[in-house]
Amino acid sequence: MNRWQDDPAYQAVERAFVDGDPLDQVGGPLDVRAVVAGIRAEARERFLIEEVPWGRFPEGGRVREAMEWLRSGDATRADSALGRLGGLCADDRRAAVAPTVPFLIRIGTDPEASHRVAALAVTASAARMRYHGVCTRADMLRFRDDEWFFEVTGYPQNWSVRAARDAIAADAGLLLPLLDDPDPEMRIAAAYVLAAATCRVRSIRTAFHARLLVEHDPATRAGLVLAIAELGRAHPDPWTARWLRSCWSDPARPPEVRVIAALGWLCLTDLPVPDELRTMLDELATDQTARLTAPLPWMRAVASIDGDGLTRCLRIMLHPDTADTEGYDAPWL
Repeated sequence: MNRWQDDPAYQAVERAFVDGDPLDQVGGPLDVRAVVAGIRAEARERFLIEEVPWGRFPEGGRVREAMEWLRSGDATRADSALGRLGGLCADDRRAAVAPTVPFLIRIGTDPEASHRVAALAVTASAARMRYHGVCTRADMLRFRDDEWFFEVTGYPQNWSVRAARDAIAADAGLLLPLLDDPDPEMRIAAAYVLAAATCRVRSIRTAFHARLLVEHDPATRAGLVLAIAELGRAHPDPWTARWLRSCWSDPARPPEVRVIAALGWLCLTDLPVPDELRTMLDELATDQTARLTAPLPWMRAVASIDGDGLTRCLRIMLHPDTADTEGYDAPWL
């Protein structure tokens, strides 16, 4: 087996981004943002993966193989393919995964396709950088692709994440109808993906609120509130924080909405925690609420080994001076 150091893609990335100036690569063949934006509409619709220059990016050969498995329609191979792509994201090797996003979105939005939720899960993971286990007020809902971070390969991870987020925004029109899908798991997955979009924010936010008004599933209601908060964190506006506060302080709201709205409000502000909020959480942030919200992808990403994501989030956010001695469950395990 060849060593990774012998892979031409790794060598090219090292020359360009480790030995050279990354800014020299903006808009060029190694800029994955430009590569994803340049995938033709016909190639996206017809799953013409051969038009994507996978080999320019580390692990590109393995990603292309995974995409071939997905194109084959074989269920077992599809499981393996999505597991491989998700694993590369978890290992901070997203550069070659980012060009899969337009294709994965089409799997996720195809009513006849299998593995729809899993395809959307990989899409969402490609669009989030180093977020597993992070549940501080400052960083839990922050994409951080406006800062320079590098993957283990030396590739700029902020470019990989931005490429995925831009691709989500470009296909928001395909994703928005999934908020009304009959399957709550699909609705949650769609909200998680759409919250990462870099533009079309107004229409996405409006759709989140419209769905929340009619949503009957408690876990999905909680997911929509988190999606609204995450969108507000990425695209700041004073209204979202005020809305979240009105939710957690409103006794007429369902308990899961109030608790998750409080968590979102904590992430969008740096204000001192009001006694009113602490009192509400003491009453409503119960084991039942934690179990209800545990399947949400935001909560799965921060769940501790010995506990749930909600409890860990609130403990760290409300008691930031307390050391976080617990590990967390990696959601890809």
